[in-house]
Amino acid sequence: MQDRQKYSELANTIRFLSADMVQEANSGHPGAPMGLADIVSVLTKYLKVNPNNPKWLNRDRVVFSGGHASALIYSFFHLMGYDISLEDLKKFRQFGSKTPGHPEYGEVPGVEVTTGPLGQGVANAVGFAMASVSASRLLNSEHAKIIDHKVYCLCGDGDLQEGISYEACSIAGHYNLDNLIMIYDSNQITIEGSTDLSISENIKQRFEAQGWKVYKIDGHDYKEIDQVLGELQENQSKPALIIAHTTIAKGAATKEGLASTHGAPLGEEEIRESKKLAGFDPNQRFFVPESIKVFTTEMKQKGDELERGWKKLLLDLPLKEQNSALERLLNPDFSKIDWPKFEDGKSVATRESNGEILNAIAKAIPNFIGGSADLAPSNKSELKDMGYFPNGRNIHFGIREHAMAAICNAYALYGLFIPFSATFFVFSDYMKPSVRLAALMGIKHYFIWTHDSIGVGEDGPTHQPIEQLSQFRALPNFYIFRPADATENVACWKVALELDKPCGFVLSRQGLKTLKPSADLGDATRGGYMIKKRENARVTIIATGSEVMPSLQAGCHLEEVGIHANIVSVPCLELFCEQDEAYQKSVIDPSTLILAVEASSGIEWYRFADKVLCMDRFGASAPANDLFKHFDFTVKGIKKAVFEMLELPYQESEVKGCKL
Repeated sequence: MQDRQKYSELANTIRFLSADMVQEANSGHPGAPMGLADIVSVLTKYLKVNPNNPKWLNRDRVVFSGGHASALIYSFFHLMGYDISLEDLKKFRQFGSKTPGHPEYGEVPGVEVTTGPLGQGVANAVGFAMASVSASRLLNSEHAKIIDHKVYCLCGDGDLQEGISYEACSIAGHYNLDNLIMIYDSNQITIEGSTDLSISENIKQRFEAQGWKVYKIDGHDYKEIDQVLGELQENQSKPALIIAHTTIAKGAATKEGLASTHGAPLGEEEIRESKKLAGFDPNQRFFVPESIKVFTTEMKQKGDELERGWKKLLLDLPLKEQNSALERLLNPDFSKIDWPKFEDGKSVATRESNGEILNAIAKAIPNFIGGSADLAPSNKSELKDMGYFPNGRNIHFGIREHAMAAICNAYALYGLFIPFSATFFVFSDYMKPSVRLAALMGIKHYFIWTHDSIGVGEDGPTHQPIEQLSQFRALPNFYIFRPADATENVACWKVALELDKPCGFVLSRQGLKTLKPSADLGDATRGGYMIKKRENARVTIIATGSEVMPSLQAGCHLEEVGIHANIVSVPCLELFCEQDEAYQKSVIDPSTLILAVEASSGIEWYRFADKVLCMDRFGASAPANDLFKHFDFTVKGIKKAVFEMLELPYQESEVKGCKL
C-alpha cells in the first residue's frame, strides 16, 4: 500500500486500540496516544529495533517520557511485534498484567526505562545518548562501528515544564549529543486546560540557546514527519528537537482538542462515532486490520535482519580487540579489583577511603563510570588519569543533581555500564525521584553521598543532613551503607558490587580512625556484626559511621563502672534486616537493653532499640566537634544515655588504654 495509506491505517489502529484499552479499564489517558499516533506510525520507517530481541545492544532507544501515554506505548509495541498480545491490551491497568498504568522497565517488553514523574524520561534519553557515546569510544574503531544507534524521546508540555528537563537538555546541548532526537508533542493542553494558563516562553529559542537544532512540523502531516525524520538519519550534527504541533485526542468525533481527554475514557458512543469517521467498524473492539498484521510480520523480519547483520559485523572484524573489549564490558570481573588497604588506627575520612576504592574499582572494571555534581574535589570521586566525557570515564555534570541521577539511571540500563553519581548527602533531596525509580527498576547505580551528618560543621543546618538516612532506609529495594571506617568501607563495596541493586554510600567529611584490620570485620558483609562482645552484657549499643568509635570508647568507660556493653556496627541496616532471626539475635542480644546511636533522625532504629540517641532537630553552624558535643554524640553523651536506660545515677570514669 502507499505510504500515506499505510501510515493512516496504522495510526488509526493505534488510536482505537488505545481508546479501547482506556475504555475497557475505565481508567487511563486516551488524549496523548491519539494525538501522537501519526508520529509514531512514521517513526516505524526509521526505527532500528528487533521486537524478537528487545535487548539487542545496538538498537535505537525509544523513551516515552510522558509515561501516562502508556496506551500508546502498548498499542505501538503490540503492532511492532513485541511480546504484548491483544489479550494483554485488554488487561490494561489490571493487577499482574503486562500493561500497567505507566510503563515499567522489566515488566513490559520493549520498555527501556520506567517513566512516570514527568521530565524523568527526557533526562533518561539524554543518559542513553551519553551512554552510547561512551560505548562508541570504547568499542568503535576504523574497522567497524559496533555502536551507531539513535535515541528517540517523545515528550509533552508537562515534561518540558519540569525542572529536570532544563538540566538534562542543557547537558545534551553542552556535549553536542548528535544522536539524540526529541519529539515534542505540542498539543498545548494540560490537565487544567490550555498551556497558556502557565507557560508562555518560546520553546524554540530556549532549545536553540541550549545548543539544539530545532524543527517545527505539523504532527499530523505524514510528509512533514517523514521529511524531518529522514533528514536526521543522514544529517544530524547536534541534538534535535522536533516541535510537533498536534491535537489532543486527534480523531475523536466530538472531543478532539478537549482537555478532558487527557485523563478520562472517551465513552463507548464517542469511540463508536470516531471509528465510523475513520472507516473502521464501530462494532469491533481491539481490532487490527489484516494489512497491519502483515506490517507486524515485516517489522519483526526487519529487526531480525538488522541484528543478524550486526552480529555478522562482529564476526567479520579483522581485529579481536573490539570483541574482547565488548566481552569485558558485558562480563565485568570483580575478582580483579586490587582493594586498597588501610593502616590500623589511622584517621581517614570515609569520603577519602571511598575515593581510593572508586579508583581501585575503575582500574579493574573498564565499564565503571560516573561523576559528580561539580563536587569531585570535595567528595573525592574523580577517577584519576581516566579522562573526561566524552573521551573518558569522568563525567562533569555541573550543578545538576536531578539530571545527573536520571542520566546515570540510563547508563545503568544501557547494558554495558556500572555508573556512580556523587554529591553531598543533603543534596540527595534533589535526586530523590530518580533514586526512587532506580529502586523501582532494581538497577545497578551507586549513589555516593558525602558530608553525611552534623560533621559537616560550619556550613550549618542547610548543609547538614538529618532526615535523609531515614528517608532512604524507608525506600524498598534500596541499600544504604554508612561505614564506620576505611576497612568497613571496603567490605561494604565488596557486597554492594554483587547486589545488582541500587546502593547509596553515606560518607564522612571528618577523619575516622580505622577500628580494626579487614581480617577482623567478622560478618560486616551481612549488614551488621558484633564489633566488641562482653560477657554478661546488660546493654547493647548499636551505631553506624562516625558514631561507632565513641560507642566503642563508651563501652570501655562503662566497663570500668561495672556495666558490660556489647558494641554492634550496622553499616547496612537493609542487609542486616534480610538476615535470619537467629543471626540478628546473635548480634543484637534481645536479653540486653538496646541503645542505638546515630547522628540523624534515627526513627527506624526503634525496630531493634529500646532507646535511640539521635537528632530530633536541625543542626547548627559550628565546628564539628562542638556540634557532636552539644548534641551528645560523645563518649559522655552515650554513657549518660545508658545510665538513663538502666535508671542509674550517672558516674564519671577514667579509662587508660581502652582495648577495642
